[in-house]
Amino acid sequence: MPQQPSTEQWIEYLAWNQEDLIPVVTQESASGRILTLAWMNRAALAETVATGQAVYWSRSRNRLWHKGEESGHYQYIEEIRTDCDRDSLLITVRQEGGIACHTGRHSCFYLRLADRNWQTVDPVLRDPGLIYKKS
Repeated sequence: MPQQPSTEQWIEYLAWNQEDLIPVVTQESASGRILTLAWMNRAALAETVATGQAVYWSRSRNRLWHKGEESGHYQYIEEIRTDCDRDSLLITVRQEGGIACHTGRHSCFYLRLADRNWQTVDPVLRDPGLIYKKS
């Protein structure tokens, strides 16, 4: 295990993948529920730490994505951890508005496998068409 880095080198302590990304599991602090799995690059992690709000790297948009920038459902950071291999992050957040998923659900993990069928187990809390701006 590498020696603990200085405060200026904390971001390089992490084991970034070939695309210079790291997976991030986001957990709601109040409920303990896993809200999403996303990705960060160095810029996203640095901005997350600087602002206290979750900022991810959107692979589909190919840009930084400040969670809540369109929906208003910001994620306020309570804690950031890395695992023993330093190749993934766990962030605990206070989820604004109770909706983390672009489908209008509390969590992105709303499908459960039962008898080899995916079943929706969480309701839509708000119609996504009412949450997101039309492009």
